[in-house]
Amino acid sequence: MAGETAAGAGNRGVPLALHSNASVARSHPIRSRGSPIDPETKPRSSAARLWAVLLLSLALILGGGAFAGAVQSDFGAVDVDDVRFTGSGGQPLSGLLYVPDGVTAETPAPGILAVHGYINSRETQSAFAIELARRGYVVLSLDQSGHGWSGGPAFANGFGGPAALQYLSALDITDADNIGLGGHSMGGWTILAAAATFPDMYQSMVLQGSSTGPPFAADGTPDFPRNVSLVYGEYEEFAALMWETPDPGDVQSTEKMMTLFGTDEEVETGRMYGSIEDGTARIIHRPSATHPGLTIDRASVDHTIDWFDQTLEGARSVDGQTWWLKEAGTLLALLGGVLFLFPFGALLLRTRAFRGLAHRPAPGVGMRGLPWWGAALGTAVISAVTFFPLQLRGVEWVPPNTLFPQEITTGVMFWALANGVIALGLFAVWHGTSGRKAGGDARAYGLRIGTHGTLALVGRSALLAATIAGALYLLLALTHGLFLVDFRFWVFNLHLMNAERFWVFLVYLLPFTVFTVAAAIVLHGQLRSSPVETGVIGRMVRSGLVLAVGVFVLIVVNYIPLFAGGTLLVDTQPLLSIVAYQFVPLLFLIGALITWFGDESGTIYVGAFLSAILISWNNVAATANQVDVASWAAGPQFLRLWLPLIAALALLGFAARRFRGAGGVVDEHDDAAATPATRESADTVS
Repeated sequence: MAGETAAGAGNRGVPLALHSNASVARSHPIRSRGSPIDPETKPRSSAARLWAVLLLSLALILGGGAFAGAVQSDFGAVDVDDVRFTGSGGQPLSGLLYVPDGVTAETPAPGILAVHGYINSRETQSAFAIELARRGYVVLSLDQSGHGWSGGPAFANGFGGPAALQYLSALDITDADNIGLGGHSMGGWTILAAAATFPDMYQSMVLQGSSTGPPFAADGTPDFPRNVSLVYGEYEEFAALMWETPDPGDVQSTEKMMTLFGTDEEVETGRMYGSIEDGTARIIHRPSATHPGLTIDRASVDHTIDWFDQTLEGARSVDGQTWWLKEAGTLLALLGGVLFLFPFGALLLRTRAFRGLAHRPAPGVGMRGLPWWGAALGTAVISAVTFFPLQLRGVEWVPPNTLFPQEITTGVMFWALANGVIALGLFAVWHGTSGRKAGGDARAYGLRIGTHGTLALVGRSALLAATIAGALYLLLALTHGLFLVDFRFWVFNLHLMNAERFWVFLVYLLPFTVFTVAAAIVLHGQLRSSPVETGVIGRMVRSGLVLAVGVFVLIVVNYIPLFAGGTLLVDTQPLLSIVAYQFVPLLFLIGALITWFGDESGTIYVGAFLSAILISWNNVAATANQVDVASWAAGPQFLRLWLPLIAALALLGFAARRFRGAGGVVDEHDDAAATPATRESADTVS
């Protein structure tokens, strides 16, 4: 237990958990079933079990990726290519081109330009692209300006829509007189920009959760755009922005929509207005879906297929929809990728390179019972009530620029940073009033372990975290290279990065690290006690819930009025309401990683650093750059700002160590020979 000492000459008085003899350090007393687990003497995860889980994760990645790729290509009946082309002013644009079997220059097929919405990527339109390609259409699924692999900035050059329509119509495999346009949300404004620029290059369009007119499109009239179907969710979050009424149930009676449909009465669902032959046809459908829900809604896909079947020629009839199988495949790959992190990291801790980081965690001194529940509830409440206001303030204080070019990610960064600072402040209060009296020190809080110098421990932990994340990135690259899919489910994804996004990722990484380190200190220090009553899996789930439940409850409370027939509770923030979705699984994963690697390494650093990498990766990789960032432009910014900051922190650390040494405190290099009393004095957090 915590007070046990290692027997043997020269070792008397040294705590068992810090003993350098591996055989002694890994020994543990036999205990009866249900007895408390002492974290200092528990057996670590067995290598055989870790290998089994690692192989399972790889099977999920490869199997899920292969299955998703097969569905995306209609099991070989559609050729899917990653294409690049040049838009206005030399802007690089990207897309996935779906070409059905039998389509050639001699036998061209009708074409569809499909475009995703804001802060998404070309893969978001998979449901529509897959089903239309299965029916014989050549489909170009575009990364709009500043998103995915396309160059920025976002909103530039008609969102990339005019150039994409030109590219599609110029393909010799496309029937240039038989082209349709489909776009979700801001993708609708993208295709409207294309239609306004080239009014004779298309025959019809489907606006999915989108609108004509302000703020970003030409006004809709009975004649423009040509032959339009509007698929608008019953529980749409953006009714005020798009159709100038806060209640989505009222959009069909707005002047803006009635003008588009050429009527002075409320627009009727499912009724055809105008004439397809004259190009004035209009129809609206209202599936039971939210704004992001339209991208994975069978009715939305059906309405899209039906409209193009009526307004274009040359497609074939196919029963059923298979796109959801691709979504299931990429979900399996995503789950495999997440699962991979745990055994792979634990196995690396058993290698020669990282074995020195593997220690039993010191006994926990954190809260139990009602105080624990109070702290957990406080964490949830703070994250929820600050989610909207702190993100808005962050974007207001730091508008998009060449250093922080992503508006949404900058807002999230401020929210995370502020929550981290608040958490550290509350932790300091708890430490001063309770934690120190319970024996709280740097080891109990996972800030130090064994005989490591703090900087060496932090550096090697960062290297391990980067190695784990790098291996996951290589698996994603392999999956993309083999099957042309990524790790995703709906709004949550891990996407490959080009050079410019990699540097942007590095810039946002350090602020997110502050947040994850703060979260790790709270979870490992304030909310971890000994002896524990549950195994590591149970504690991982508990930690994940502590971090994620606040945002989850915020989403539920915010959406209850909308699903009851009204509007979002916070109806002024539809975009951030949707952004919140991805943070439920992301925060849960962070809690699980911090707890797992805290158990495996005895410190907070590996889990915290790996979590920061995943947050920055998830937020930066495919979302919108509001400012054009040249491939290496952020690199000098990173070198000028963050590296000097890191160097300054390192110098402060060295200075603190020297001051401690001057004051007669035992130096870390002599830690193994120190008595328990002097070690406790040296490690106590003030």
